[in-house]
Amino acid sequence: MTFAELILLAVSLCFDTFAVCISSGICLPQIPRLNFAKIVFTFGFIQALFTLAGWIAGRSFLQLISSFDHWIAFLLLLYLGVKMIRESLSSKDSDVCIDLRNTRVLLGSAVATSIDAVAAGVTLAFVGISQAKIFGGVITIGVITILSATIGIKWGRRIGNKIGKRSEMAGGVILILLGLKILADHLDFLY
Repeated sequence: MTFAELILLAVSLCFDTFAVCISSGICLPQIPRLNFAKIVFTFGFIQALFTLAGWIAGRSFLQLISSFDHWIAFLLLLYLGVKMIRESLSSKDSDVCIDLRNTRVLLGSAVATSIDAVAAGVTLAFVGISQAKIFGGVITIGVITILSATIGIKWGRRIGNKIGKRSEMAGGVILILLGLKILADHLDFLY
């Protein structure tokens, strides 16, 4: 996986975080600096931690499934992408205020938006990201998530709720395209 593909993966993983932070930014326009830092770093840390956990899990059983790991990576990314697109098209009311200043709400939101990162970590193991490179990847994912949370909170009031659904759809499309590229690379469709 190239660095550009890793960036795309990181960006697509943080669309849920972005949507939650937009929602919070809309209803909580003033967040003290300490709370703001706690919020964005919690999202970034948990996203990075879950990615690393998925990579460790994937590496532990990689030998058993190495002949079809690209199919698993493709199916995981396809599933996550379709799930994100479906959620973006749902008619659920998203006007609920998410108060990220509350530690329980923050941790619950960070974990809920990072579940996909476990599957992405497994995918990174399947595409051969080495132990030497995974930490750079995990840090990249964490930093991009922190930036996403920051932008979501800061611009939540200005952007509004509609962009949250659109960003989730864009994230889903990116994940599906990454999955297709992984599958094509392993099956030599492009060569």
